[in-house]
Amino acid sequence: MKKLLIVTASVISLAIAASQALASEPLEFQGTMKKLGTQMQTITSAIARENWELVDETAHKIAEHAQPPAEEKQRIVAFMGSNMAKFKAFDGQTHEAAHEVAEAAQVKNGQSVIAAFQKLQTSCLACHQAFRPAFTEHFYGKSK
Repeated sequence: MKKLLIVTASVISLAIAASQALASEPLEFQGTMKKLGTQMQTITSAIARENWELVDETAHKIAEHAQPPAEEKQRIVAFMGSNMAKFKAFDGQTHEAAHEVAEAAQVKNGQSVIAAFQKLQTSCLACHQAFRPAFTEHFYGKSK
Protein backbone atom coordinates (compact mmCIF):
# COMPACT_ATOMS: atom_id res chain seq x y z
CA MET A 1 0.00 0.00 0.00
CA LYS A 2 2.82 2.39 0.93
CA LYS A 3 4.58 1.59 -2.37
CA LEU A 4 1.38 2.37 -4.30
CA LEU A 5 1.11 5.74 -2.57
CA ILE A 6 4.73 6.56 -3.40
CA VAL A 7 4.29 5.55 -7.04
CA THR A 8 1.04 7.52 -7.31
CA ALA A 9 2.64 10.60 -5.75
CA SER A 10 5.58 10.29 -8.13
CA VAL A 11 3.33 10.02 -11.18
CA ILE A 12 1.31 13.04 -10.06
CA SER A 13 4.51 15.02 -9.45
CA LEU A 14 5.81 14.15 -12.91
CA ALA A 15 2.49 15.10 -14.51
CA ILE A 16 2.50 18.46 -12.73
CA ALA A 17 6.11 19.12 -13.72
CA ALA A 18 5.38 18.19 -17.34
CA SER A 19 2.33 20.46 -17.49
CA GLN A 20 4.31 23.34 -16.00
CA ALA A 21 7.08 22.81 -18.55
CA LEU A 22 4.49 22.83 -21.33
CA ALA A 23 2.89 25.99 -19.94
CA SER A 24 6.17 27.89 -19.89
CA GLU A 25 7.36 26.67 -23.29
CA PRO A 26 6.65 29.42 -25.84
CA LEU A 27 4.02 28.63 -28.42
CA GLU A 28 4.90 29.15 -32.07
CA PHE A 29 1.98 31.57 -31.98
CA GLN A 30 4.08 33.83 -29.73
CA GLY A 31 6.77 33.97 -32.41
CA THR A 32 4.13 34.83 -35.00
CA MET A 33 2.87 37.68 -32.82
CA LYS A 34 6.41 39.03 -32.38
CA LYS A 35 6.98 38.86 -36.13
CA LEU A 36 3.69 40.70 -36.74
CA GLY A 37 4.80 43.39 -34.28
CA THR A 38 8.04 43.87 -36.19
CA GLN A 39 6.12 44.03 -39.46
CA MET A 40 3.78 46.67 -38.03
CA GLN A 41 6.85 48.74 -37.11
CA THR A 42 8.21 48.26 -40.62
CA ILE A 43 4.98 49.62 -42.08
CA THR A 44 5.06 52.62 -39.74
CA SER A 45 8.58 53.45 -40.85
CA ALA A 46 7.79 52.83 -44.51
CA ILE A 47 4.75 55.14 -44.36
CA ALA A 48 6.92 57.91 -42.89
CA ARG A 49 9.34 57.49 -45.82
CA GLU A 50 6.50 57.03 -48.35
CA ASN A 51 8.02 53.70 -49.36
CA TRP A 52 4.77 52.32 -50.75
CA GLU A 53 6.41 49.20 -52.18
CA LEU A 54 7.64 48.18 -48.73
CA VAL A 55 4.24 49.00 -47.20
CA ASP A 56 2.54 46.80 -49.82
CA GLU A 57 4.98 43.92 -49.38
CA THR A 58 4.82 43.99 -45.57
CA ALA A 59 1.04 44.36 -45.43
CA HIS A 60 0.72 41.20 -47.52
CA LYS A 61 2.96 39.37 -45.04
CA ILE A 62 0.69 40.49 -42.20
CA ALA A 63 -2.45 39.48 -44.08
CA GLU A 64 -1.04 36.03 -44.80
CA HIS A 65 0.69 35.43 -41.47
CA ALA A 66 1.56 31.90 -40.42
CA GLN A 67 -0.96 29.76 -38.62
CA PRO A 68 0.05 27.72 -35.58
CA PRO A 69 0.79 24.01 -36.08
CA ALA A 70 -2.24 21.72 -35.76
CA GLU A 71 -1.48 20.51 -32.22
CA GLU A 72 -0.90 24.06 -30.99
CA LYS A 73 -4.04 25.25 -32.76
CA GLN A 74 -6.03 22.56 -30.93
CA ARG A 75 -4.69 23.82 -27.59
CA ILE A 76 -5.63 27.39 -28.50
CA VAL A 77 -9.12 26.38 -29.67
CA ALA A 78 -9.67 24.39 -26.47
CA PHE A 79 -8.61 27.39 -24.39
CA MET A 80 -10.74 29.86 -26.36
CA GLY A 81 -13.85 27.71 -26.15
CA SER A 82 -16.94 29.81 -26.89
CA ASN A 83 -14.73 32.85 -27.55
CA MET A 84 -13.17 31.23 -30.61
CA ALA A 85 -15.65 32.89 -32.99
CA LYS A 86 -14.75 36.31 -31.61
CA PHE A 87 -11.03 35.49 -31.87
CA LYS A 88 -11.46 34.39 -35.50
CA ALA A 89 -13.47 37.54 -36.23
CA PHE A 90 -10.59 39.69 -34.99
CA ASP A 91 -8.19 37.68 -37.15
CA GLY A 92 -10.47 38.22 -40.16
CA GLN A 93 -10.58 41.97 -39.50
CA THR A 94 -6.79 41.98 -39.34
CA HIS A 95 -6.45 40.14 -42.66
CA GLU A 96 -8.98 42.45 -44.33
CA ALA A 97 -7.38 45.65 -43.00
CA ALA A 98 -3.90 44.48 -44.01
CA HIS A 99 -5.15 43.84 -47.55
CA GLU A 100 -6.65 47.36 -47.56
CA VAL A 101 -3.26 48.77 -46.53
CA ALA A 102 -1.61 46.89 -49.40
CA GLU A 103 -4.20 48.03 -51.95
CA ALA A 104 -3.83 51.68 -50.93
CA ALA A 105 -0.03 51.38 -51.07
CA GLN A 106 -0.18 49.94 -54.58
CA VAL A 107 -1.82 53.15 -55.83
CA LYS A 108 0.46 55.28 -53.61
CA ASN A 109 -2.47 56.87 -51.76
CA GLY A 110 -0.88 57.91 -48.47
CA GLN A 111 -4.10 59.07 -46.84
CA SER A 112 -5.83 55.77 -47.63
CA VAL A 113 -2.78 53.82 -46.42
CA ILE A 114 -2.89 55.67 -43.10
CA ALA A 115 -6.67 55.16 -42.74
CA ALA A 116 -6.37 51.43 -43.49
CA PHE A 117 -3.36 51.11 -41.19
CA GLN A 118 -5.42 52.68 -38.40
CA LYS A 119 -8.06 49.97 -38.96
CA LEU A 120 -5.30 47.36 -38.81
CA GLN A 121 -3.88 48.74 -35.57
CA THR A 122 -7.37 48.98 -34.08
CA SER A 123 -8.16 45.35 -34.88
CA CYS A 124 -4.87 44.20 -33.34
CA LEU A 125 -5.40 46.28 -30.22
CA ALA A 126 -8.98 45.10 -29.78
CA CYS A 127 -7.91 41.46 -29.98
CA HIS A 128 -5.00 42.00 -27.59
CA GLN A 129 -7.21 43.76 -25.07
CA ALA A 130 -9.86 41.05 -25.29
CA PHE A 131 -7.57 38.02 -25.14
CA ARG A 132 -3.92 38.65 -24.31
CA PRO A 133 -4.15 38.82 -20.49
CA ALA A 134 -6.05 35.53 -20.14
CA PHE A 135 -4.03 33.91 -22.94
CA THR A 136 -0.65 34.70 -21.38
CA GLU A 137 -1.92 33.71 -17.94
CA HIS A 138 -3.15 30.36 -19.26
CA PHE A 139 -0.21 29.44 -21.49
CA TYR A 140 2.66 31.13 -19.63
CA GLY A 141 1.38 31.57 -16.09
CA LYS A 142 1.77 35.35 -16.20
CA SER A 143 -0.06 38.45 -17.29
CA LYS A 144 1.34 40.84 -19.89
